[in-house]
Amino acid sequence: MSRDRSPRRLRRLDRRVLIAASVTALSLTASGCVVVHGEREVLPATTRAEAATALQQFTTAYNAADKAYDSSLDAAHVTGPLGDIDAARLKAGHTNSPAGNANYSPLELTDAKFTIPKKAGWPRWFVADTAANKGGGARWLLVFTRNDLSEPWQVAYLTLLAPTAVPKFTTDKDGWAEAVPANSAELTVAPGELSQSYATYLKSGGSDFADGTHTSAWRASREKATKPGLAVQFLDQPLTSGDYAPLALRTADGGALVFFSTRYFQKETAAEGTSVPTQNKDVQALTTGEVEQSLTLQLVSNQVALDPKRGGKVSVLGRIEGLTSAQGG
Repeated sequence: MSRDRSPRRLRRLDRRVLIAASVTALSLTASGCVVVHGEREVLPATTRAEAATALQQFTTAYNAADKAYDSSLDAAHVTGPLGDIDAARLKAGHTNSPAGNANYSPLELTDAKFTIPKKAGWPRWFVADTAANKGGGARWLLVFTRNDLSEPWQVAYLTLLAPTAVPKFTTDKDGWAEAVPANSAELTVAPGELSQSYATYLKSGGSDFADGTHTSAWRASREKATKPGLAVQFLDQPLTSGDYAPLALRTADGGALVFFSTRYFQKETAAEGTSVPTQNKDVQALTTGEVEQSLTLQLVSNQVALDPKRGGKVSVLGRIEGLTSAQGG
């Protein structure tokens, strides 16, 4: 069978393909949906209306899980470090109160401000900055992510900041924010390296991080943890892949606000003839093995930091951690 491969014929085919693609994209845009055509197309992660819906769905699921102490009720709406922390909290709660949370009061998130980056490729993500009826007046920053259009939006990071600590972000004329690449070399620490740098700093110190509650003060507190009859050791590990990957937004001053996570172990070893201090019932609920001379706690921690242009110091603004397991020995 012969095929017409003349330049004119090919030009007609190319033109039809382009027209079809354009009509498809226009129809999808008109419908109010944000659809990614290929990994190189730069688009907002979502619409503001969809972001508001995702926040409401998260809050509803979170409250249901908290009331029943049942992680299956919000498992579809959390992931990454928050998913680990939340699941362990609910597991401990269910173990100690199988009938549910007797002290339950619903979380209310209001005055939501959405910062939605315009970027190519997956994951797509955005930040919800809200007021809450819990947290002492702090703003709740929730980072929603998803890796495919078929997936629900899930909260990977949660941090609480004073209202004055939330920075201003760079936005374009339409109000879309700018995501900073993980390998950005213009910042003090590339976002993709921040988890490892933080773990190294907590062990050995260094000049990349500014003094503060979650840096120098935390290192000093660790150094004082060992007491007569009880040795306490710490081991920090970076978490950088999949739903634990750092996410960064460009700030108005040219730096970035970076959400990142780490895992750390805290081992308590009692001297001969003594015992490890008795832990509270939530820790006990997550502990396996007999606690005789030692107890090793495993915790997941998620941080938010201001990462300035090269030459400055990284400021860790907030940190939320949670015990995920413990091992007696």
